[in-house]
Amino acid sequence: MNLPLSLNLLAFLALLLGLAQTRHTDWSLAKKVLLGLVLGVLFGAALHAIHGAGSATLKATISWLDLVGNGYVQLLQMIVIPLVFASILAAVARLHNASSLGRISVLSIGTLLLTTAIAALIGIALTNLFGLTAQGLVAGAQETARLQAIHSDYAGKVADLNIPQLLLSFLPSNPVGDLARAKPTSIISVVIFAVFLGLAALQLIKDDVEKGQRALSAIDVLQAWVMRLVRLVMKLTPYGVLALMAKVVASSNLEDILKLGSFVMVSYLGLALMFMVHGAILAATGVSPLRFFRKVWPVLTFAFTSRSSAASIPLNIEAQTQRLGIPQSIASFSASFGTTIGQNGCAGLYPAMLAVMVAPAVGIDTFDPLWIATLVAIVTLSSAGVAGVGGGATFAALIVLPAMGLPVELVALLISVEPLIDMGRTALNVSGSMTAGVVTSQLLKQTDHEVLQADRHAQLSQS
Repeated sequence: MNLPLSLNLLAFLALLLGLAQTRHTDWSLAKKVLLGLVLGVLFGAALHAIHGAGSATLKATISWLDLVGNGYVQLLQMIVIPLVFASILAAVARLHNASSLGRISVLSIGTLLLTTAIAALIGIALTNLFGLTAQGLVAGAQETARLQAIHSDYAGKVADLNIPQLLLSFLPSNPVGDLARAKPTSIISVVIFAVFLGLAALQLIKDDVEKGQRALSAIDVLQAWVMRLVRLVMKLTPYGVLALMAKVVASSNLEDILKLGSFVMVSYLGLALMFMVHGAILAATGVSPLRFFRKVWPVLTFAFTSRSSAASIPLNIEAQTQRLGIPQSIASFSASFGTTIGQNGCAGLYPAMLAVMVAPAVGIDTFDPLWIATLVAIVTLSSAGVAGVGGGATFAALIVLPAMGLPVELVALLISVEPLIDMGRTALNVSGSMTAGVVTSQLLKQTDHEVLQADRHAQLSQS
């Protein structure tokens, strides 16, 4: 280990130890995450300035940062399936009647799909307005390798999958395999499996009260046990954010960003407009957008740095229940469905922009109302099943572009700025799932307004 690398690691360790001292304060998780974010940006900028983007020392340093950053993300991924399973099972088993389950599902999924359609329209409008096109983009060695990987690894799995097959993949034919995340749609399959188990518990209570009560007690114990596990992992969030943000800033290539700067800027303009759409929808249901975004800021921060909607589920559910006053049943459904259905950024805005950029190359008029309507419909329907992990937007693009008769080469040409845009897309995805939870809870009149209106910040996962 050379001296510069050793100094980098000592500085990183010092930042982690300094951040650890906040445990002796009464700071909320939001403040700790903010401090981790700021420290990560400063440390990453310093590494980039000292070593440069392509240096061997920086690459070695980033591999050690990954030990903390990606290690934290993997711990979160470890608890996603147990949390979804236990939360949905407990939520359904505690429902007074099965009909409310249908209303929750319809409202949650309907909101997710509606916002995805709006995101697609915004992506189409902005791409046309600013005249973005795929012409002039040149594929280098890295892009060519990425395109080959796309064709070999993804095309057969995604591009050839029609809508009925996609919907069929939701059904849990092998619950054990789904619990092990054997397929991209495993989270939805786990949700469906937990729903059926919960409905069976409701039926058991009617048929045999004593056994039914024992089943409910076991479910309560399971949920409490899993939530304790979640809280253990959540305490590591500031450290994970520090490492993840330092890696993002240190590894960013300014030259690539400038080269594709127009696409990056228009993408973030679209993301900003969609956050405004979420705010308008929340306001229409009687919830202050400013209050909402202030309370869910730690979740959006983590989603931004981790680039994983699925890994954000634990924070997502706790923010909805502890800060927004949403019942556990609705929060669990919206957070779980939001990772694979109706991702506003990855499955809505992004593939729509790519389609408009590449369409002129094959002689398509991107202002044709019929073509726009077809694109919005395909984007919305195909948004079901997009994996809630980094790279989910690639899957979405590989469904939409071939369905519209368009080449997929553009997916590879944008590889250099993909991580930068993916951070914002993921934050929008998670915002969309929480918006769906709030809308559902408000329309069903189940929101705890004392919790929602409280100005004090509930401390996520601190108890």
